[in-house]
Amino acid sequence: MNKPKMATEKGVPSNSRVLMLLSQLERMNGEAMIRDVETARQITAKIFHLIQTQEKSGKEVMSKGSSGMEVILASLENTRDVQTTLNIFYILSELLTVGRGRRVGVFVSKGGTGILFHILITASKELPPSEELMLQLHSLLAKVGPKDRKFGVKARLSGALNATVNLTKQNLQNTKLLLPCLQVLRVYSTNSVNAISLGKNGVVELMFKIISPYSKKNTSLLKVALDALGALLKSKTNARRAVDAGHVHVLLALYQDWHHNDTRHRHMLIRKGLLVCLRNITNIKLGRKAFIDADGMRILYNSSTECLPVRTLDPLVNTSSLIMRKCFPKNRLPLPTIKSAFQYQLPHVPAVGPVAQLYSQPLGDDVVDESDDNEETDADTENDTDNEEDEKDQHTANEDIETDLNKLHPKKNPGRPFEELRVYERFFLELSEDFQGYNFEPSKSASTTLSTFSSTRSTRPIIVPTAQALSPKHVPITSNATKGERTLPSPLVPTPAPLTPLELDTIHLTKDQDRKEEAHIPSPDTHTTLSSLTRPPSQAQTIERDLAHVLDCVSLEAEGALNTGDVGWGVKQEGSPVNATRHIQSPLLLEGIANRRVGGGGSNWGSDCGSEGAEDEAGDGAVLEVPDTALLLPLHDPDLYVEMVKGTHSVPQYAEVAYPDYFGHIAPTFREPLQERVYGVQRSKIFQDIERLIHPNDIVDKVVYDLDIPSCPVIEDNGESLKFNSQFESGNLRKAVQMRKYEYDLVLNSDINSNHYHQWFYFEVSGMRVGTIYRFNIINSEKSNSQFNYGMQVLMYSVQEAISGKPRWVRTGTDICYYKNHFARSSIAAGGQKGKSYYTMTFSTSFSHKDDVCYFAYHYPYTYSTLKMHLSKLEALRTPQIYLRRDVLCETLGGNSCPLLTITAMPESNSNDHICQFRNRPLIFLSARVHPGETNASWVMKGTLEFLMGTSPLAASLREAYIFKIVPMLNPDGVVNGNHRCSLSGEDLNRQWQNPNPELHPTIYHTKSLLQYLAHIQRAPLVFCDYHGHSRKKNVFMYGCSVKETVWQSNISASSSDLQEDLGYRALPKILSQIAPAFSMVSCSFVVERSKESTARVVVWREIGVQRSYTMESTLCGCDQGKYKGLQIGTRELEEMGAQFCVALLRLKRLTGIRNHQHLLDLESDIIGTQSKVVSSSPTTYVMEEDEPSFLEAIDYSAESNDEDAEPEIEHGIEVQENPNHLDQLSDCETNHRD
Repeated sequence: MNKPKMATEKGVPSNSRVLMLLSQLERMNGEAMIRDVETARQITAKIFHLIQTQEKSGKEVMSKGSSGMEVILASLENTRDVQTTLNIFYILSELLTVGRGRRVGVFVSKGGTGILFHILITASKELPPSEELMLQLHSLLAKVGPKDRKFGVKARLSGALNATVNLTKQNLQNTKLLLPCLQVLRVYSTNSVNAISLGKNGVVELMFKIISPYSKKNTSLLKVALDALGALLKSKTNARRAVDAGHVHVLLALYQDWHHNDTRHRHMLIRKGLLVCLRNITNIKLGRKAFIDADGMRILYNSSTECLPVRTLDPLVNTSSLIMRKCFPKNRLPLPTIKSAFQYQLPHVPAVGPVAQLYSQPLGDDVVDESDDNEETDADTENDTDNEEDEKDQHTANEDIETDLNKLHPKKNPGRPFEELRVYERFFLELSEDFQGYNFEPSKSASTTLSTFSSTRSTRPIIVPTAQALSPKHVPITSNATKGERTLPSPLVPTPAPLTPLELDTIHLTKDQDRKEEAHIPSPDTHTTLSSLTRPPSQAQTIERDLAHVLDCVSLEAEGALNTGDVGWGVKQEGSPVNATRHIQSPLLLEGIANRRVGGGGSNWGSDCGSEGAEDEAGDGAVLEVPDTALLLPLHDPDLYVEMVKGTHSVPQYAEVAYPDYFGHIAPTFREPLQERVYGVQRSKIFQDIERLIHPNDIVDKVVYDLDIPSCPVIEDNGESLKFNSQFESGNLRKAVQMRKYEYDLVLNSDINSNHYHQWFYFEVSGMRVGTIYRFNIINSEKSNSQFNYGMQVLMYSVQEAISGKPRWVRTGTDICYYKNHFARSSIAAGGQKGKSYYTMTFSTSFSHKDDVCYFAYHYPYTYSTLKMHLSKLEALRTPQIYLRRDVLCETLGGNSCPLLTITAMPESNSNDHICQFRNRPLIFLSARVHPGETNASWVMKGTLEFLMGTSPLAASLREAYIFKIVPMLNPDGVVNGNHRCSLSGEDLNRQWQNPNPELHPTIYHTKSLLQYLAHIQRAPLVFCDYHGHSRKKNVFMYGCSVKETVWQSNISASSSDLQEDLGYRALPKILSQIAPAFSMVSCSFVVERSKESTARVVVWREIGVQRSYTMESTLCGCDQGKYKGLQIGTRELEEMGAQFCVALLRLKRLTGIRNHQHLLDLESDIIGTQSKVVSSSPTTYVMEEDEPSFLEAIDYSAESNDEDAEPEIEHGIEVQENPNHLDQLSDCETNHRD
């Protein structure tokens, strides 16, 4: 509330009185100010009194358009009188204290800082200087300094720096004057050049005199001195000076004193200031050594441990943790070499690239650099806090966007002459088949002659499970289902109407039931009919009804087998035994190998490895009683799987089969929510790591598994340690070291012919104690962040659970986190950067069963042999109406076959019309698993294949609409050998599409050749999609290619003709966002990046001319939107995604049909987020209200799973209005859904 105007003796209002006084002061400026000192004192005193007592007076002086500040500064500059100067200082102090930000800015802009420095220099020459003047002057400088960006430079150039330092040295006992001096020194020190200059003038030593010894007097002074010291110690020169003077020990002693005496935690800022000084000193190597020598690790560890119970002391604990982690001596990985433990000699080595560097490296230690402890620590150490986030600059990503318009416009350039490509005609028999000799009457005969995989004879025996692997007794198979839950479907007596196995949850065209009406789609529950269906239904309308009514029963299994009376899934009553069991006789162990179990606690490669015990060596007639997984999983057959393993070639020549791959996996019926992160979990794990250094006697440090000892990787002991194994297809664990009784450090194997890519793991554990909590640390991860920090858990498979009727992978693990560790990463493996560290992924778990064998994996394993088994089972389910051909596209470097599938519908007859329709169906080209560690891509592909081979009306319609060419596994060698990203060539195959080498990258070379052949014969695919997995983002989403959206993101100038583009590339992801609960449109990106120009997506778009060229990324973690929000993703959801991709293609067919241009226009205007309006009577004439509509989705620049990116910030999208006049228009309700 404004105060009333106070009248003076002349009746003039007070605010006018201020202006009058300022006018008098202005007239006095110059010689009059020096002559009439007394008047100047009186005027300035009156102005100060008015501003001090009347709030409006200050506002009047500082109001816009007022020259009050100029008058005050001019008077300050001209006066030589100390009292007048003090009065003006008082006036400025009052003015700048209120509304400080803006008013200080005005003061600085009028040159006030320079005037203050000039007065400081002048006053410091007087002996002795006026104490009150210096006090007020430095108080003003302390207020102004933080707001003046050139404050430090002005101080140095004017000489004010030394004046303040000298004044400080002369007044160490005068706390009243010392405080503002220190406040100004604190601001000076933020300038790096000033900090070095101050250090030379002895200010570092000066600060240590002020802060020590310990005393609770003048705590505000101590706080400012510590702030100034912390700023000074950011300079490496000053940090060295402090170390040389022995101040590290002083800081630690002071911190201990404050920690012990500040029992009520009232001086936390002083304690934090001491830690900041230590943090800055330990940024240099010398400081870290001094910290270790002064027993700093133990001091900070003990004090932090005592602070943990008090939540308000977390800043102290976090800073202490940061210092300790930084000073923790860098260790080398416990490996002889960072190259893979498996060696594979390439037929020829590339001339350039990482593989060439790998082969050209001289022999020597490649695990650590000669001097790994670099002078400056990593900048990102600051970010390794309890809530660690990825801090990657967005401008770096923007620099990756393609800005060359010539490269952005697709060029249909097949690249090779047609004569070379003609050899690929044999893979497209469907385009020339006339079916003249085929009997179209219903029969069980095959549609076409199939090319199947050549059965490769294996000279290596394959080991399969025996009873002794688990227990000498048969394990009873019972169900422990809880009341109220859906129990695991189990095989019972065949019922008259068996349920469909592995039936998906209901798939709707919209994600939620309550949006059916909005999307104009009838409900399967109410069988509502559309008004347009009152007319005789056309084929398109029949399909539309199928989309609404039949989606509920989309099955990912072929239903033909069930219709013939095969056993389906019954409803299992609680406690009822599973009576269908498989008896596995030990003669299934192939000849030439001693009785060894599959997995079961490790391999025995020779007699020198010790005995597994009499029980394991005994039993030729061993029997393992397990559920018949062939009944539970119609597409899984353990015996067939073993046969497929025999034809699989691995570099280590694996002779074992892992239990999970043998038994199979049934998706759990219960939900698996994202795990909530426990507060402080990362910090507690880091403290446990630090304890290793502080209490070395508690560390066991015993190697229990080591692939670098090929003769005997499993080290035998007295049963006190867990047993590990990874010697099976897709396995990856190189070394296991027991650190404490129940804690193990695990080291992953590099990709073959590489020295990095550590992410995928799959290994076996046995010999556990029931109920004991074990901690596992994977210590050589490389990415700077992981979804393990955001709710993802590892996967575990229990063989005992499988035997009891629950063969499944389940999410497990507590206290999961991912953080930077103290293991040094060689610059050879870090792109030449020195001083980098690896990251630890840690989790804890306990085991429920005695004599169990458990497996852990990064994601649901899907081996190459599993693919071959599934393809064989799918072939057996083919009906006469399905055209299925299975070719071998090529052989890989490792000698494995790369399958190529062709799926479509048989023509109705061999008439010319039907044959013509058959040959001219659009092609859809799908591929998956170019990156071996992205196993989710194979589960999505499994869902696609099973849908395509299904007997539902939708599947039949889809086959009649398209010809599908599918390469389900582009990198069989990588999958077989447990690689994460590369093939045997040591290269990322998804970066070889521009110029693949037929010897080193055969699968990419021949797949690209197929597409080049199609481009030559004018049959380029309508859609190309490469299935991937993403380790750093949630949901399922797509990357595509768009000239316009790339230009928008890069801000390059382009003409309207450059931006002309069919918007159809957005149609498929738009459809998916509406029918697939896991799909997120907001995560999609259609930007073309330079770093991705060699990926399948970009090359197929640019060279083959496929507008709808995509990478479909599926999360390895879970979803944060839609029906599955808050849940981890499982195989059921992944297979469902594959099926819904097929349904989306059916919708796309309708939208791109000849008679459906209207619907396509509606869809595209809806997708792009612009409002369209009819401008004439013609229903197809549209005009865009915006030439360049705002971009809907935030871009993630990490396409094709090269996800070295931060979690993207999602912006709000634009809600699009529905057009009720068009029944087929897609709903955009999900467009608004954001993180």
